[in-house]
Parts: sequence; structure tokens; C-alpha cells
Amino acid sequence: MTSDELKLRFRKFSGRIIKMVDKMPNTISGWAIGTQVVRSGTSPGANYRAACRAKSDKDFVNKLKIVEEELDETEYWIEVISDVELIKPELLLELKKETKELLAIITQSIITKKNKMHN
Repeated sequence: MTSDELKLRFRKFSGRIIKMVDKMPNTISGWAIGTQVVRSGTSPGANYRAACRAKSDKDFVNKLKIVEEELDETEYWIEVISDVELIKPELLLELKKETKELLAIITQSIITKKNKMHN
């Protein structure tokens, strides 16, 4: 997957997060959790773009670590949303899958870059 393809995938992911949050109930908990997940779920794309403009390999890895952390947080919030059924769990399955796949891609990218830096 090219960096441009991954940028597009992150942008689509951000859109899916936004649409999910817009479907959450207009309650105190829905609003509070929605605010958290819309922030964590849209930032990986922006941070990945920043990583692509990194000034060094070390800077690239550091920026990818931010992407990894934000995806992990997003995964957590989606699990909470599912657990308390703010949105029906079956409607979140594809988004959960995409979150895990993006997290796996970024984690592997970090490992690969670190290995290249140490060789």
C-alpha cells in the first residue's frame, strides 16, 4: 500500500468515525464519548500526513507512534460504545475491523522503520 493509498484510507476512516458519532444519542454520555472518539478517530489521518513529511527517520517513527496511540484510543472508545450499546454492536463490526487493520499497518510500519534504522 502506498502512502497516498493509506492517506485516503485514513480520510475515509475519519469520515466513518464522524458519521458514527452523528448517530450517537443526544445524551450527556453520548456527547462526552462522541467528543472523545471524534478527536481520537480523526487525528490518525492528520498525524499520518505529518509523518509523511517527517524531517528524519526518528521523526517519522515518533509521528507514527502518535498515530498508533490515537488508533488504540479510538479502538477503546468504539469498544465502550459497543459495550453500552450507544450504537448497536453489530453496526460497529466493520469499523472495529478497520481500526484493527489500520493499527496493525502502523505498528508494522514502526517496527520495519526501527529495524532499518538499526541496521
